[in-house]
Amino acid sequence: MKNLLLLITLSLIISSISLPQGTAGEKAKYEYKYLIDMPSAGVLEKGIVNVTADIMQSGVVIAYFDVGVFENLSFGISYGGENIIGTGSIDWYKWPGINVRARILNETATIPALTLGFDSQGKGVYFDGRNRYAIKSPGFFVATSKNFALWGFLALHATSNYSLEIKDGDNFVNLMVGLEKTVGSQVSFILEYNFALNDNNGDFGGGKGYLNAGLRWSVGSGFTLEFDLRDLLQNSSINTSSADRALRIEYIQAIF
Repeated sequence: MKNLLLLITLSLIISSISLPQGTAGEKAKYEYKYLIDMPSAGVLEKGIVNVTADIMQSGVVIAYFDVGVFENLSFGISYGGENIIGTGSIDWYKWPGINVRARILNETATIPALTLGFDSQGKGVYFDGRNRYAIKSPGFFVATSKNFALWGFLALHATSNYSLEIKDGDNFVNLMVGLEKTVGSQVSFILEYNFALNDNNGDFGGGKGYLNAGLRWSVGSGFTLEFDLRDLLQNSSINTSSADRALRIEYIQAIF
């Protein structure tokens, strides 16, 4: 906790200096690849590196490393585990995650961006007997995003995906929708809804879908902080408490 407070304090100091923006607000310099759990059509530009950490309930921490390989093509790996923050032994994930995405249509004034991708990284506790995460990985996905000028910017997103975590018998094609609304030059409000069509058999999901909301803040020098509330509808059958609180720390920068 002391280290987290120190990081936030340092970020506040950095934000007082005129430095490149992160991925939030009207002056965002870089595209974001996810809203909260939902993939967007964002792709890292060539030579851009992104390092992200998700800090979630049950002491879960997931670290991501992504790089823009070519124009409109990015690649990334991720790894994490549960009980990393807290006491007791750490339960590492069984496999690292892989994230590949390629944009096949760039956004224009009339056409939304369109991206194809694959992401094997799920979220939360991993259930070895079911070969799945509490929140399934996207798997294969197609994402579309469109920005509009509206008191700053409003971005609308839609994603269809097919997860490879199907041992539980739910193997339907899924749908997610979301939005981002900028609030000034450095802050964005984000909202997403996962219909969970591939996760509604009752063992994990209650059929209401996952509604998530968050605030993203570009604190400067490529740093972005994000605070999320997951499962506002309390859809999860394995967590019947109030919405999950989570923190995301992101650093993004050009290396060449």
